[in-house]
Amino acid sequence: MTVRVTAEAARRFLVARCFLAPARSLTGGPDAVLEVFRRLGSIQFDPIAVAGRSHDLVLHARVADYDPAWCGALFERREIFEAFNKGLSLVPASEFPWFRGIASRSPQQILAENAEVAERALDRIRAEGPLSALDFEAERGPTKDWFGMPMNAVRAVLEAHAFTGALGLARRDGNRRYYDLLERLLPADLLARDVPLREQLRHKLLSRYRAHGLLGVSAGDTFGHLGPAKPDPRRPDLPGRDAMREELIALGDLVPVEVEGVRGKRFVVREEVELLNAPPEPAPSVAFLSPFDALIWDRRLLGSLFGFDYVWELFLPPAKRRWGWYVLPITFGDRFVGRFEPRIERADARVDVLDVWWEDGFTPRRAEGFVDAMRDALRAYLRFAGASRLQWAQHLATEKRLFLARP
Repeated sequence: MTVRVTAEAARRFLVARCFLAPARSLTGGPDAVLEVFRRLGSIQFDPIAVAGRSHDLVLHARVADYDPAWCGALFERREIFEAFNKGLSLVPASEFPWFRGIASRSPQQILAENAEVAERALDRIRAEGPLSALDFEAERGPTKDWFGMPMNAVRAVLEAHAFTGALGLARRDGNRRYYDLLERLLPADLLARDVPLREQLRHKLLSRYRAHGLLGVSAGDTFGHLGPAKPDPRRPDLPGRDAMREELIALGDLVPVEVEGVRGKRFVVREEVELLNAPPEPAPSVAFLSPFDALIWDRRLLGSLFGFDYVWELFLPPAKRRWGWYVLPITFGDRFVGRFEPRIERADARVDVLDVWWEDGFTPRRAEGFVDAMRDALRAYLRFAGASRLQWAQHLATEKRLFLARP
């Protein structure tokens, strides 16, 4: 069956099922964080922390008074773990069998090229417990980083061991990663469960639809690392995404959706069809979204459904940026109304607001409920950042007067 909905219903559904309308509405501390993981499946990780790390921003937008220490505590309690999904992600530990490292040419090649280093690293961790790359003497090897520069062979083999499943991430200290033997990190029954490759890939494909809520068949790099859309004779182990999607539809896990004014068929997970058919009216609350938030993945849908053009300009030279370096979209109810560029100055307990851009046709003071909602969002962001004040750029005097926020 195919569900047909209006554009308004699709917008309301997406913000409701993503816990964004109202924003920061989930209570219960770490238990509320787990509720987000249960709904979205996985949350993408990125270490850049100028405005807050990506996974923390995702959780801050949804969980009341979110403290980044809550996510760290869940990690140390082994209720979540780090795995590769769309990108490096945090995933519920119960899903480890579907996300265990898959033999891949690149990590295996790194281990083969640095065999002695790889063995010594494993031996030390086996004897001493969790270690980071900085606990070893740096060693040279043939491995290169993304930019073609020589990479510390110890760091390379630790990452490769983690990808292939010999090691797992025990904890993070900032962005410093500590690795331990996987059997010391997760229960034996999870480690013993062997899920066939096809089932792993199909589960990961479904996880992308769970994370977003209304994806189609393509959306930038959203379906990366799941193999080609069609079977490739050179890779007989990969069934093809189209075939796996059809299996999910046949099983009833995915339901096709046609959205008014949106080209192409979309898909919703089975458990959310009822919500899609009768989404609630959105509350007038404001959220600041991470550039890696799942709702941002499908830029074409942002344009056709929300009328919002978003480009992450981190890697563009300053002269080519329309907005800024690390810019957060602003949602209000079921609309994207603007974007702003904050910087957390932790040493001074301050958040600098470098710029704010409003969408054409949106006037903050004329939108009913927006000013109060924006003030609430800014106060919550200050608490999240551990800051006591906002410092607005000089050209934002109007916004400063309108949204003056104190903790």
